[in-house]
Amino acid sequence: MSEKKYSKPFGNLNSMKQTFFKDNDGMLAMADNMADILLSQPERTNCKICGAKLPGVFFTSHKIGYKKCDVCGHLNSECIDNDEFASKVYVEDDYSKNYSAKDKESYRKRLESIYTPKAQYLHDCLTKDGVDEINILDIGAGCGYFSLAAKELGMNAKGIEVSPSEVEYGNKMAGEDILTRVGLTDSIDYIKNTDCNVISAIGVLEHLTHLDENIDAIKQNSNIQYVYASVPMFSFSCAFEAANQECYNRHMGGTHTHLFTNESIRYMAEKMGFSVEYEWRFGSDINDLYRFLRVSIEKNGSAEFADYFAEKFVPLLDRLQNVLDESDFSSELHFILKRK
Repeated sequence: MSEKKYSKPFGNLNSMKQTFFKDNDGMLAMADNMADILLSQPERTNCKICGAKLPGVFFTSHKIGYKKCDVCGHLNSECIDNDEFASKVYVEDDYSKNYSAKDKESYRKRLESIYTPKAQYLHDCLTKDGVDEINILDIGAGCGYFSLAAKELGMNAKGIEVSPSEVEYGNKMAGEDILTRVGLTDSIDYIKNTDCNVISAIGVLEHLTHLDENIDAIKQNSNIQYVYASVPMFSFSCAFEAANQECYNRHMGGTHTHLFTNESIRYMAEKMGFSVEYEWRFGSDINDLYRFLRVSIEKNGSAEFADYFAEKFVPLLDRLQNVLDESDFSSELHFILKRK
């Protein structure tokens, strides 16, 4: 039975995600473009996690149909996220530019408010497990936020990333080469050959086109004793997005072509020879709902009422999200797998 932790204060999340509010139409257009790229790929007939044959479309949101696996419950988009899709959205279009901080101050702010708590959680859990030295291979490391946060907490960490712009930016912000640029499928060889005892994948597993091969590489490398990941979940946010087609779909849109469930995570862990040891569930479902309501109110020409609504609703966000987190059906899960 895994040890569970729930919720985390939103803090200044909305101040860092102002683009989602102020440029809803631009962000929606970006997601629609990625949806078109995905929909031009072949149909997905088998589950991304367990490989079972998928049933028909369960529901449609922002043009994309989603199929829920009858075996592991994983939510799969109707088309596959193949190498062509990955090349277009991660390398050619440089999707990462939408998330890069503008300067050192904002980089540090994002690192300390978002990534340091994640790294601290890993440190605390593994210390509780009796691990003296934590050596991390951070795959899909982005701009190096988590890698640097882990290093600053006394852990050893090195990151690999496919985006050349993120590697350059992250190393510049860190003041050292904490990131290495790799090809789209090179992470598999790094995982096979690493002597690190921890693989971290913060917001990464949902983006891997060759997820099966990465999972198998982890299984085969006995040096790897733990896997720390955060993933988007099939959750209340899915319903909120499906009901608000004119608002930017940050959860199921863009490069999130499939979503995890509690069952599919456990299936994946068993497949690797691991068990789910620790879980920290803190979603953004209620913040998504707040954003949709505010954007819709403003679109109707009621900016003054939108501000009034915000004054009443924002103080409730943490408490409302905690209720959703404790239902085990919220939008994000951090988990630590341990080799059996």
